[in-house]
Amino acid sequence: MSILVYTETENGKFRKNALEVVSYARSIANQSGEMVTAIALNAENAEELFKFGADKVIKANGNAHKISPEILGKFIADKADGKAVVLAHSAEGASIAPFIAYNLDAALITNVLETPSSVSPFKVKRKSFSGKGIMEAASATEKTVLSVSPNSFGIKENAVNGAIEEISLDIADGKVKVEKVETNEGVLDLKEASIVVSAGRGMKGPENWGMIEDLAQVLGAATACSKPVSDMDWRPHSEHVGQTGKAIAPNLYIAVGISGAIQHLAGVNASKNIVVINNDPEAPFFKSADYGIVGDAFEIVPKLTEAIKKYKN
Repeated sequence: MSILVYTETENGKFRKNALEVVSYARSIANQSGEMVTAIALNAENAEELFKFGADKVIKANGNAHKISPEILGKFIADKADGKAVVLAHSAEGASIAPFIAYNLDAALITNVLETPSSVSPFKVKRKSFSGKGIMEAASATEKTVLSVSPNSFGIKENAVNGAIEEISLDIADGKVKVEKVETNEGVLDLKEASIVVSAGRGMKGPENWGMIEDLAQVLGAATACSKPVSDMDWRPHSEHVGQTGKAIAPNLYIAVGISGAIQHLAGVNASKNIVVINNDPEAPFFKSADYGIVGDAFEIVPKLTEAIKKYKN
């Protein structure tokens, strides 16, 4: 019997969250005494998952990315023979997980933060109330589906000698027709980024965003923005973080010229460290910040970027 893991790929490469969920599944398997089996879709380097604890990788080749979450969820559920199915709490994972749980008649626990305190039954801490609270959820079913919050557990090497099983996944699915796929080549995924530099209306206009991108580049960070900024088309909507945008949990979140309304905080308060730069000492964001700088962002950010460059050199 195995803890089953669904791993996400992009252009044949494993996403960062794929390595994290395999690491997480390995930690469960060490408690339950089971093996870890990972499902990888059209992966070029399936054996990479052995490094993080997968005893077996089912490499599914075919039209896997062109079928509906309902069909893919059933395929994954059919492979589950152990206590749990693990996947990332991402856009893809959130669309598939309910169908896996439905087909297994299993409990679904989302936004999981750490290794279960118990595996019989499953008891595990998860984020709740838009990330403002933490609760312990207990499963009352034989099998449990767990979606792991990005950057919560981390990537941990635990090398094993694994095996690969290759199968074909060419399923006729009339429910979905892929018209077009658009990707942001070379842009860090906000959900997976360890460092995020974000900015708001305090930037005064899109023409000033160069200094935010410069800071992000020197830090190896992703860029983000507040809702008003995306609403005004200063930045693409894909960068909007907050209650109605993306919820993120980086190790470091730098907020420049953002007041810190509760709707914005709902999307970023899971960040491990928050740095706020704002010229208003009464900005609400300072109450949630680990570090705060009161001053003009147009003076502070370029100096910060130069200081980091000097330090790295």
